[in-house]
Amino acid sequence: MTIGACADLSRCLGGVAAPLTPNSNRAATFCHVLRTPNNAHTRASTLSISTHDQSKVVAAAGSSTQGLTYKDAGVDIDAGSELVRRIAKMAPGIGGFGGLFPLGDSYLVAGTDGVGTKVMLAFETGIHDTIGIDLVAMSVNDIVTSGAKPLFFLDYFATGHLDVDVAEQVIKGIVEGCKQSDCALLGGETAEMPGLYKEGEYDLSGCAVGIVKKDSVINGKNITAGDVLIGLPSSGVHSNGFSLVRRVLAQSGLSLKDQLPGGNVTVAEALMAPTFIYVKQVLDLVSKGGVKGIAHITGGGFTDNIPRIFPEGLGATIYKDSWDVLPVFKWLQEAGKIEDSEMRRTFNMGIGMVLVVSPDTADRILENRSDTNKIYCIGEVTNGNGVSFS
Repeated sequence: MTIGACADLSRCLGGVAAPLTPNSNRAATFCHVLRTPNNAHTRASTLSISTHDQSKVVAAAGSSTQGLTYKDAGVDIDAGSELVRRIAKMAPGIGGFGGLFPLGDSYLVAGTDGVGTKVMLAFETGIHDTIGIDLVAMSVNDIVTSGAKPLFFLDYFATGHLDVDVAEQVIKGIVEGCKQSDCALLGGETAEMPGLYKEGEYDLSGCAVGIVKKDSVINGKNITAGDVLIGLPSSGVHSNGFSLVRRVLAQSGLSLKDQLPGGNVTVAEALMAPTFIYVKQVLDLVSKGGVKGIAHITGGGFTDNIPRIFPEGLGATIYKDSWDVLPVFKWLQEAGKIEDSEMRRTFNMGIGMVLVVSPDTADRILENRSDTNKIYCIGEVTNGNGVSFS
């Protein structure tokens, strides 16, 4: 089989914006980070861009003898980094996974995202009722890292020709994602644009807004060496790295209907598993106190996302065998001959959210875990920069 691979870059707009008044001559400021697997870590950045390059990169099954990388799948890291550099000149600032806007004694926290090239697998599999969950998850999981409770969500659905039945299934997933997030689906936009999309194709984006008290914001400023990294398990690949996923699938010789090696589901079911929504679990842990920082493990994997929440001069050591790596990741690595370092900076590897807590808080959290509430101690904060694995 053959399958196209398309570029999937991600950046997210964040930072604290000063509200503009009639007497104000100060523009709101933001900060930008390119959330791509190869991007060098820059703390003063949280902007996320998703580009969908529709050019095809065709790989025949078994045609490659070298390990695949995300760049092989069409991601131009240099171009993405250059774009972020130029944007930073126009809108400098500092931010996190979401943008903070002051409102009285609180902050509104906003995040926007899409689902990347995972939509292309939705077209192939005909599974449209969960991609909306992915859409909601990508934004609400970002804003909850500040300790914010999601308030509402807005969606954008664009297609060349409106298939009402398909659109209904997509929006059904969005509604379900909002229910899981305990937030309102406030509105959205459906755009029918003939000629822009191929028959049967569509694209999605969304925006979530939440709120958190100013004195309760989680921003990582109090993180110190010796703090513990708590990992919350993922449901699968979530919604990042699908340009590489599709490239691996193309050369694996398997079809979407085949059983996943080492698993009890089909390849399609494993890859289309909706992104886990962490809102209720994270807010419950936050309410008990002791959470210093939270990282959403999306594009960039462990190596890029975890350091984003650290003060300067701190890094992390990850305990490699401290959690269950899902069969889908083992298959992707083996079928694509992907190096360990590439896997860790592209995929979540079974951990979708990381909380940084004090050792005492870690003990309390881990005491309450169970077979149905899996929580892992996956590492610790160290002096120095970057992420190492031991």
